Amino acid sequence: MSELAGFNIEDMINFTPMNGGGGMLQEPKVEQLMGKLRRLQQVQTEAYQLEGIHKEKEELCRKLQFQCEESEQDSSRQLKQNKKSEEQLEEYRCEIQELKLKHRKQRMKFENQLHQLIEQHKNLHSVFTPERLPKEIESAGNTKSQLLSAEQIKLAQLHRLDEELEEMKKQKQPVTTAAETQEE
Repeated sequence: MSELAGFNIEDMINFTPMNGGGGMLQEPKVEQLMGKLRRLQQVQTEAYQLEGIHKEKEELCRKLQFQCEESEQDSSRQLKQNKKSEEQLEEYRCEIQELKLKHRKQRMKFENQLHQLIEQHKNLHSVFTPERLPKEIESAGNTKSQLLSAEQIKLAQLHRLDEELEEMKKQKQPVTTAAETQEE
C-alpha cells in the first residue's frame, strides 16, 4: 500500500516544491507536510478499517456458506425422510383398503347367510303354524301307520322266505346223504 489517494510516500519524503520561476528548490513548509501526513494517516487508518471489515465479511461469508451447506443437507435429509414416510403411508393405505374389502366380503357373506336363515325360518313357520299343526299330526300318524303295516308285511314276507329256505335245506340234505352213500 505504498500508493494511497493518488500520491505515494516517497513523493512526500522527497517533496521539494519549485520556486515559481524555475529557480531554487525550497523545502516544503512544515504545515503542508503535517497536513499531508495527517491525510496519509487517515487514509491508512481507513484502509486498515476496511481490511478489518473485509476480513469480517469474508468470515461471515464462510459461516453463511457453511450454514447454507448444512441447510441443504438437512433439507435433503428431510426430503428423503418425507419420501420414506409417504411410501409407508401409501403402504398403510393399501393395507387399510385390503382390510376394508375383506371386511366388506365377510359382511356380505354374513348378510347372505342371514337372509337364508330368515327365509328358512319363514318356511318353517309357515309349515308349523298352529292352524296346520293338527293336520300335520294326523298326516304323521297316517304315515306312521302305513309304515308299520308295510313293516309287518315285509316281516311276514321275510318269515315266509326264511321258512322256505329252511325247507329247501331239509330237502337238500337227504339228497346229499344219498349221493354220499352212492359214492362210497
